[in-house]
Amino acid sequence: MKRTLPAASVGHLMPACVYGFFYLLWFDYLESEPQKDYLILGNSLDDAIPFIEVFVIPYLSWFVFMLGLGLWLNFSDREAFDRMITMCMIGMTFFLLVSTFVPTALNLRPGYIGRDNIFVRMCLDLWEVDTPTNVWPSIHVYNTAVIISAVIRSDRWQTMRNRSRGFLITWAALIILSTVFIKQHSMLDVLAGGILALVVNYLTYEEGLVLRWKRWDAYLERRALKRRERELM
Repeated sequence: MKRTLPAASVGHLMPACVYGFFYLLWFDYLESEPQKDYLILGNSLDDAIPFIEVFVIPYLSWFVFMLGLGLWLNFSDREAFDRMITMCMIGMTFFLLVSTFVPTALNLRPGYIGRDNIFVRMCLDLWEVDTPTNVWPSIHVYNTAVIISAVIRSDRWQTMRNRSRGFLITWAALIILSTVFIKQHSMLDVLAGGILALVVNYLTYEEGLVLRWKRWDAYLERRALKRRERELM
């Protein structure tokens, strides 16, 4: 019988937040220190994919997708949350190592769009702050895939309505598609992100590779116990 862990507290998020802080520091260094020799990715298939600016909306919604579902799993299914964070950390660390030792870049963004609307302007603004470097594998694709996988495998998935399930799966698919339609990634980036997600998913769910912060959780539980004891006094 599957053991269901209690929902986690806000404090359970701390290890993920600490990792995220150092990830952003490393990523910012990679983005701010241009490399001499980038491996340029892209092929004829990427050239054939049209630029569809409206996909900037699902692309940017990735941040809401990650934060929203991450918090939801943390407070509703601790086991699913721990597996999700494990997969995210593994893939994001792999991405940082690749970007450090084999930096990649793209040359897919259109030089001339020929139309002007709010979505085009959003893409132009995005391109200004997000350089077409350090793109393989696509973390947008990877994290989307492992997060939706963790949600589907969670206990909560069985209690969700079909409409909610369909919405989440569609949202994840649109985020993945958006990476190529607004020329943020090549098909090689997308393929690599998907394959990496499958490999890490297998390691996490089939081989039991899950990062658990037992000492941190034990510390949180002791604090909670002491707080309850003080309230009863």
